[in-house]
Formats: sequence, structure tokens, C-alpha cells
Amino acid sequence: MSLLAIGMKKSSMEHSSLQVMNPADCPQWDNLLLETERHSFFHASNWAKVLAESYHYKPAYFAEPDERRFRVLVPMMEVGSILTAKRGVSLPFSDYCEMILSEGGDFQYVFDRIAAHGKNAHWKYMEFRCERNFPFEAVSAFYFGHTLDLQKSESAIFSNLHGSTRRNIKKGIREGLKIDVCSSPKAVREFYRLNAMTRKTHGLPPQPWYFFQKICEHIMKNDQGIVVLASYRNQPVGGAMFFHIGKRAIYKYGASDRQCQHLRANNLIMWETIRWYRERGFQVLNFGRTDPGNRGLRRFKTGWGTDEYIIKYFKYNLASERFVAIRPLVGPLHQKIFRSLPVPFLRLIGNIFYRHAG
Repeated sequence: MSLLAIGMKKSSMEHSSLQVMNPADCPQWDNLLLETERHSFFHASNWAKVLAESYHYKPAYFAEPDERRFRVLVPMMEVGSILTAKRGVSLPFSDYCEMILSEGGDFQYVFDRIAAHGKNAHWKYMEFRCERNFPFEAVSAFYFGHTLDLQKSESAIFSNLHGSTRRNIKKGIREGLKIDVCSSPKAVREFYRLNAMTRKTHGLPPQPWYFFQKICEHIMKNDQGIVVLASYRNQPVGGAMFFHIGKRAIYKYGASDRQCQHLRANNLIMWETIRWYRERGFQVLNFGRTDPGNRGLRRFKTGWGTDEYIIKYFKYNLASERFVAIRPLVGPLHQKIFRSLPVPFLRLIGNIFYRHAG
């Protein structure tokens, strides 16, 4: 059966081997992805479904597949917003999303084809979030990324942890924390409760509940994610959400009850997750992106003996044909206001905010 026969739609772009595709239309998408070098969870079909169904974004994945893999893959979501402009983002709410090109691929050709599509679709901007190399120097923003090699022995991984990280793991054990690895709707709901508390502490509205419902529907139920909860005296006090595909996993969200920080739940959660993934043959755990200004989070991630690298974001103005800076939507004043608001009101704000934030 040909690739076109299983749901892939050809682009209208003339003289282009690229196709503009929606992963939901291609049952073989993830099989092709797993044979493609440099793939990540964020390239996967179920993540596309979560973003499209949660926020009504329009998938526009630029791809050149052959019979076994993608030779080119640049996932994009069209974010249509009267507040933040219509644009193409690769990808919203994704820590990174590498532009995949096979060896010898023509980057400029691919970039030009995406730009032409964007102009025809009346995008104001294109945004790219690259884990590694991108052949332009005009970086719009940068973050730190961290990865941990899970192919080492458990004892080797533990011995490579920073001393404070090892002590915090042991403290969590002494305090009697109970760790559960789950994927049930109940576990997602409990994480959502903790997440709302944590977002308020950080001066941010929580993501909408319907976003987590879609994560449950498309990711948890398809064995591509886990929720790891830490309980103290039968009460959840910390949690983390991880996604995975193939042999690669990523730490996506973390949350905790601030009043129980002395228990060091987050450290024990991470250690038990590392053990869980390693025992199941996973090769790499990615710790997600870290803002350069968040020294505490960066210190937490480097404490696990991770390899650190730079994630570069690029924002291209299609009208002026130049790269521009990315400015945060939420500044210090907004954060101060959000911290003062009750969680139910912050949830209402989040229901509106994230649709436009993209």
C-alpha cells in the first residue's frame, strides 16, 4: 500500500517533494517516526492530537516520507489568534522540536517552502524550537536542555549524582514517602490539582483541565506517558508527568505541595522514574527546557549528572523577512498579580490564556 493510500495528502506547493500533512490522517505515522533519526516524542502523532484538539490549532506538518522513515520532518501548528497574531509554531507547548533533515538535505529549500506556505496562509511569524543545530545565527531566545544516559548501570547513575541530590533522595526515603507510577485518569486528576498549586506559586495560570483530559485520552491510554506521584501519610504531595516514545523519555511537568517541600518529594520522584525507565530498556531521559534565569531548576537538573546543551528558538517575521526577538507574554507584574489570585480564578484565566499563548 502506498503512503498516499493510507492518508497522506500532497502539498499544493509546486515542484516540491514536501507534503503538508496532519499526523491524525496517517495510521503509520509513528512507525515511520521510530525509524527516523533524531526523532522525539514531540514529533509523534498523539502529541499532535493533544495540541489540535485542546486548543483548535491546525496541524501543518511538512514532511517527505519514504516507505520506512521520514527524510524530512518539520512539525508545525497554525495558531490562529487575534491577540498574538496568526503564526506557524514548531511546536506549541513543546520544549524543543528538531527540524529533521536526512543527510544531504537542503535546509534552505525546506525553509523557503515553509515560508511560502506561511505567506499564503497569512501567517505573521514562523517559530522554530531547535534542540541542536539551525544554520542561522539570529537566535530569538535560548534555553538549557539536559539529558541523562539510561544505558549505564543503576549504581553508576547514582554515583554520578551530586551529593545534595543523593542526600535528598535518601531523605525522601527516610520520611516514608510512597512513590506510585500510574497512567490512570485519577492520577492525572491528582497531578492537575498539584499543578494548579505550583503554577500559582510561580505566578502563572494553570493549563486548562481539558488539556490534561486530552493527554489522558491520547497519551496515557496509548502507553506513551506516566504520572509519578509521591504520597506522605496517604496524601499526594508531589508529582511529575513524563512522556515517551521508542526508547526516549522526557520529563514534561512537575508539581508539588509547597508546604511539604522539606520532604524532598521531587528528588525521590525523579530517582524512581529513572529506575523505572532504565529497567524497561529506555536509553535516554530528557529533562526538558530550562529558562536561563531559573537557576534553581537548572541546578536541580544538573544535579542528576546530566549532559547540558543549548536549545535555540527562532522567530521569523514573514513580512520583514528577518528574525526577531521572542518576548515573554507574562512579565514580573503579571506574575505578582497571578500569585495574589485564588486558584479557581487562575483556572478561568488559563482556559483563555493558553489558547493564544501557543
